[in-house]
Amino acid sequence: MNEIEKLKLEKISSTYYSGEKRLSVLENVSLHVCPGEFVSVLGPSGSGKSTILKIAAGLLKPDSGKVWIDGENVTGLPQLVGYMPQQDLLFPWKTMWQNAALPLLASGVSKKEAFDHVAEMLPLFGLKGFADYYPYQLSGGMRQRAALLRTMLIDSNLMLLDEPFAALDALTREQMQDWLLGIWGNFRRSVLFVTHSIDEAIYLSDRVYVITERPGKNAIEQNIELERPRNKRILTTRDFTFYKKILINALAN
Repeated sequence: MNEIEKLKLEKISSTYYSGEKRLSVLENVSLHVCPGEFVSVLGPSGSGKSTILKIAAGLLKPDSGKVWIDGENVTGLPQLVGYMPQQDLLFPWKTMWQNAALPLLASGVSKKEAFDHVAEMLPLFGLKGFADYYPYQLSGGMRQRAALLRTMLIDSNLMLLDEPFAALDALTREQMQDWLLGIWGNFRRSVLFVTHSIDEAIYLSDRVYVITERPGKNAIEQNIELERPRNKRILTTRDFTFYKKILINALAN
């Protein structure tokens, strides 16, 4: 018996309108994420990658196609998923722990219980000692970790991450990639991760979907059969270079 996919997008098409101007964004895009799997969507800027996540989260209804979560058709219906957009969207007037605790407080958890739960998680997210700091007092990497902590506290086994490290400098981005793999290894949630970085897609993922330039279409689906846990030494291996050539060629066509 086949395992039910955690997330499945089936022949998704989407169009944006600006006045009378019609812009085709996605055309018959299909993908899936199995339970506990890390899957990346790789494509050029403007190819509709962020639109895919919005449709998966039910924030945007596709023109055609279907969205399935745990085998249920949820097309166009807002879902309780861990959705993290490109910006961290931390409230500047709230402390770090208050920002992180928002999903718990919204679900009816008491303020004390929410604080205690966040406090337990802070060391794992590299934020111990920063509970009472405001976003402007945190570095870019720390803000992203706080935003991901908030995303993790949403009661869902599906996480949709939209280029969460794109605004970081190269060194911090590499550090955050390793940190994210450690967090994912601990919680093993299903992840759909959007990126325009080939190296990042290979390094993080079990599978990679390449999307063409707008309108975004399926180019290839590539399994990444690299041993886990991973570290940066893998970037110089023959196997990593093999996958990189495949993805470069897919993006060039």
